[in-house]
Amino acid sequence: MPPAKKRARSYDSAKTRAAVQAQFAHVADAVRGLDDEQLALPTRLGAWTVRELAAHIAMVMRSVVRGVAAPEPAALDAELLDWPAATRKFAPTVDEDTRELADEAGDLPALYERTAADLADALTTGRQDRLITTRFGGMRLGDFLVTRTVELTVHTDDLNAATDLGVPYDRQCLATCTRLLADALAVKAPGGSVELRVPPYAVVQCVEGPRHTRGTPPNVVETDPLTWTRLATGRTNWPDALSHARLTATGSRADLSLYLPVLG
Repeated sequence: MPPAKKRARSYDSAKTRAAVQAQFAHVADAVRGLDDEQLALPTRLGAWTVRELAAHIAMVMRSVVRGVAAPEPAALDAELLDWPAATRKFAPTVDEDTRELADEAGDLPALYERTAADLADALTTGRQDRLITTRFGGMRLGDFLVTRTVELTVHTDDLNAATDLGVPYDRQCLATCTRLLADALAVKAPGGSVELRVPPYAVVQCVEGPRHTRGTPPNVVETDPLTWTRLATGRTNWPDALSHARLTATGSRADLSLYLPVLG
């Protein structure tokens, strides 16, 4: 008998909506202050400049607007925990769409202002359980918004890495991102022999092997939310995180590098 599919945890709809809007507002505040020199800076995302990164973040939010505006699809094609593994195959299309928007957008602050207004309208009318059309097929709006917390958190970090803006991270957005990426690891490496701890937001069991049931687990990985986000999305690697003391790993099974990144 195949193993039972992991059930996604529940997320508070109102908190997720507020978190998405709050983090997008943080980025919008930063983008308003960027000059042409800063917009031309390179990022850690291949050939993307800061302009293309900023355009992509707006595109991430416009995908919610488009999904709510379009007719409701007939079928649910993608559950929340299907999303992390599905992202990679759409990378070429995302890159093409991002470059096109960056070329066409012109005034990025104006794009962000329109997007924020459209997003507010969409979130006012869209039900949590409404199906919307996404790149990944029909998804529940509530689930798709959870995926947007990952996009916003990760790309805020990309923006901070490329500039000295110091864009803040909304606490609820970071928490939701952390939990989804931790659960994605548990899907990719099912089991109970290793405990991943990302205080104060997430604890999951993963990796096939002897399951621990009481006391201190013999195999424990612990790190902070931003380091986990970077590991889970390939922004940093396991040896670097260990060498810079950004994570601890104890036990013979506690090397998770084989399962990283989990996004894509």
